[in-house]
Amino acid sequence: MPHKKSQRSAKNQDLRFNIETDRENDGRWIAEIADIPGVLAYGRTENQAKANAYALALRVIADRVEKSKIVPESISLICASA
Repeated sequence: MPHKKSQRSAKNQDLRFNIETDRENDGRWIAEIADIPGVLAYGRTENQAKANAYALALRVIADRVEKSKIVPESISLICASA
């Protein structure tokens, strides 16, 4: 029997996280994704902090998928500054 390849629309492949940022007293930026507990990261710039938090969120999600063996239907990048 031939293997049927499933197709997903680009809409289902969007990775959207609400990233909140704030500047610390020492000048560093901190970015947090509150929807994923423990996902917060620092950076020298706001964009670097967001990128670090985004990368950490992807690692957390990948770990969860690997452990559960369940592929999420979709994952929702909304960036918002605090």
